[in-house]
Amino acid sequence: MYLIKKSDVLRLAEELGKTHDLYGPFMEPATKQAMFERVGKAADIDLAAPIPALPPKHALLPHYEKILAYSYDKKTQKVDLAPIYDDRPKALFGVRPCDLTGILCLDRFFLGQEFLDEVYKYHRKNLFIVSQTCVAPFKQCFCVCCDGGPAASEGYDLNLTDLGDTYLVEAGSEKGKKLAEAMGLAAADAKHQAEKTRRIDKCITLFDSVATDNKAWISRVMNRVTTGFIDEAVWEYIGNQCFECGACSFVCPTCSCFNIVDLPRKNGGAHESDRVRTWDSCSYEGYTREAGGHNPRKPVEDRRNKRFFCKLSYSQSKKYLRPGCVGCGRCQWVCPGDIGLPNVVTYIRREIHS
Repeated sequence: MYLIKKSDVLRLAEELGKTHDLYGPFMEPATKQAMFERVGKAADIDLAAPIPALPPKHALLPHYEKILAYSYDKKTQKVDLAPIYDDRPKALFGVRPCDLTGILCLDRFFLGQEFLDEVYKYHRKNLFIVSQTCVAPFKQCFCVCCDGGPAASEGYDLNLTDLGDTYLVEAGSEKGKKLAEAMGLAAADAKHQAEKTRRIDKCITLFDSVATDNKAWISRVMNRVTTGFIDEAVWEYIGNQCFECGACSFVCPTCSCFNIVDLPRKNGGAHESDRVRTWDSCSYEGYTREAGGHNPRKPVEDRRNKRFFCKLSYSQSKKYLRPGCVGCGRCQWVCPGDIGLPNVVTYIRREIHS
């Protein structure tokens, strides 16, 4: 463990920016909205910014990405395939624990299952993560309901905890330790660790008075979602409120749905194309439509059922080693139909007790 003055903490970001593409939270001047994007310089990062509008998953799973270029020579009948991998070193600075948990879920989806996603693996290959402990919740937070925060326990290279005039810096990997020692950070001791624990405990007590937008007591609901003992009328009610916009999927740190299309290459020949991966959403009717035209999940309530099965069922928790929801509150924030996960949990709990 190490210590760094609060006034010096962005020196860590500056050092990382010398060798990595630097990403971090900042307040967008025009909209006053917190964002998490690539920044031009370390001074642009605002560690006090609220939860960003979009999670940092786009650094590993871009909204739009070329993953393969190919061409076909008709005369020789030769096909040239050129996979496209992005292995540029990237540093995510100031990642909230809920978003770090989301990245770990993506790791288990793309790298920890039967099939390994090579494109994602290269994005992840040279990633450096600096997370930060939340010492106070925001209005939308419910991470304590699903073990998504307020403190990270794994997955970071360095973790920062605000102790007042200083930050406690914890190394979670050898490269994190190497950076901390190269910068000559002062050593921390047990009293600093105890102060971190005190601040986390205080943060948890603030949820009732500060994090007033959302509550999602999910344990009982997970049982019902897993076993399917939920009245169809509940899903129909939820489906009737869904606009099928896909916003919940796009702002969710753990959603991994994507689509792949082949597009003729711009300024290319007749037989030159690019394979492109883009974000997709299970909200869309076409997501499960098969080549023959049949759609096993045409009714919107069937699609909502599947989305919340992914977030709350035991089988998904077993796959990801945790629930599929991290408690960031973004889905509730962006949903025009008022069916973000906290409200869906409420609807199901009402049905249980009715």
